[in-house]
Amino acid sequence: MKLVRNITVGHPERLKKPVLLTVLSNLVNIVPFCLSIEAVNIIFRSFDGSGTPLDIRKLWFIVAILFVYMAVMAVAERAAYRANFRGAYEMSATGRVSLAEHLRKLSLGFFTRRDPGDLSSMMITDFSMAETGISHHLPQLIGGFVMPVLAFLSLLFIDWRMACSMFVALPVSIFILWMSASLQDRLGKKQIVAKINAGNRFEEYLQGIRIMKAYNLLGEKFVRLEEAFGHLRRASIRHEATVGPFMMLSIAVIRSGLTLMVMCGTYLLIGGELSVLTFVLFLVVGSRVFDPLTNSMVNLGEMRYFSIAGGRIFDFMNEPEMQGDVEPAENSGIIFEHVSFRYNDKEVLHDVSIEFRQNSLTALVGPSGSGKSTILKLCARFYDPSEGKILFGGTTMSALNPEHLMQRISMVFQDVYLFQDTIRNNIRFGKAGATDDEIIEAAKKACCHDFIMRLPSGYDTMVGEGGCTLSGGEKQRLSIARAMLKDAPVILLDEATASLDPENEVEVQKAINTLIERRTVIVIAHKLRTIKNADKIVVLDNGRVSEEGTHDTLIGNNGLYRKLWDIQEQSAGWSIYK
Repeated sequence: MKLVRNITVGHPERLKKPVLLTVLSNLVNIVPFCLSIEAVNIIFRSFDGSGTPLDIRKLWFIVAILFVYMAVMAVAERAAYRANFRGAYEMSATGRVSLAEHLRKLSLGFFTRRDPGDLSSMMITDFSMAETGISHHLPQLIGGFVMPVLAFLSLLFIDWRMACSMFVALPVSIFILWMSASLQDRLGKKQIVAKINAGNRFEEYLQGIRIMKAYNLLGEKFVRLEEAFGHLRRASIRHEATVGPFMMLSIAVIRSGLTLMVMCGTYLLIGGELSVLTFVLFLVVGSRVFDPLTNSMVNLGEMRYFSIAGGRIFDFMNEPEMQGDVEPAENSGIIFEHVSFRYNDKEVLHDVSIEFRQNSLTALVGPSGSGKSTILKLCARFYDPSEGKILFGGTTMSALNPEHLMQRISMVFQDVYLFQDTIRNNIRFGKAGATDDEIIEAAKKACCHDFIMRLPSGYDTMVGEGGCTLSGGEKQRLSIARAMLKDAPVILLDEATASLDPENEVEVQKAINTLIERRTVIVIAHKLRTIKNADKIVVLDNGRVSEEGTHDTLIGNNGLYRKLWDIQEQSAGWSIYK
């Protein structure tokens, strides 16, 4: 069943124990009905004129059984409660970890198609909804249907006409819910999309708060946020206002069964075809059956809504991970053979062929948007090429095990992200299980040991989220220390000194020089003077290789590189005048 599959995020087997215990718990709940029927029967027989005395011993025996029932019920309910809630919370915990692990194994192309707020909503809200469905609504849904079914089967043996009249409206009620199911799903999906959009806009609002302050885009003037919450309000009202009447009609139809049963019983009683005792028995049972049944109908509507959230998680978990099982070779050379690549429908690389030789330094230069960063991401297999192939150590990169490939590659980004953790643990991300001595040695090589020791708690100093408590140069050097600790044979550098002040630039450049020794290095360079001594310089323009060679060769070619070099040399002496 699709609803159960979605609500359990594709693992319906997790419901076996909770469902079994819930059914047993509800079976135990039938005992009071049976005992009530017997007690009423005993009392009526003593007053029906037949001379049968009131059996006090039997009534006390029924009372004793009820006390035993209370103890058994407490045990059964406790077991069912623990199974339901433990199963729900374990499903959420393991599911969130599995989702995070799955995220790590996806191509970055997936993230360009999805809004980060969507994934955050899935991780928190969707799992919470699935959790609530399993822990709260599913047991009541099962119990609400089990008890009426058992009651109906039992009452059939007493009087089939009364039993059928009591439940004759149930198929009509279910039909009403079935007819409105597609409408519920459609409106529910729209409401969830509106929630995600509102979350995205609020996240955008927080991240862009500095810009909004600078340009006075505050409060009601931030139209995108206001519109998103307005759309959520309309979607929520539309969902409740449209689905609610169907739900109320379905519940009213179910409850009409009690009225129909009373009418049928009155007719049969007047005609002498039904005893007063049997009529009273049906009234007692009927008064208890319809409350759980109406609760089940409400829960069924909630479950359909929660099923949408579970279905989103289920679909996401089926997103294909990056494939490959071949072990990377020791040779760390990378070759691009007629590689083209597109983001969605826009092609950004066109028939690119480049060789990055082992233990050499290759620089990528060119105007903004020429494809430099894309080549670096392809080298790290953040994406697979749209056309052509990339070889790592002579093997097609798409055939390599992605996890093992990344063990052989270190990246130093221009925009460094540090986790909200200690300095020590941020460096240790480069090598799980690294000793303190190894961390300190990497920090010294990256020229950051001295500034770390000046911090209040040294290596145990907590870093603000994203590294907000450190300067750009300090973050950059910690990133290099992380890469040094990893000790990978391939280093990818995304112009690590582009936005640093002169003092920090010198320190970072020293760290980089230590990092790249005896390694295959590919670097994006904006300051051409920093890569004059590169083994090879590849000049890119509009996603194509314009020219390549050493610095002296390219200067003599009088091509794009010479033009970029001259511009930078001329701008070196610029100053700002009043």
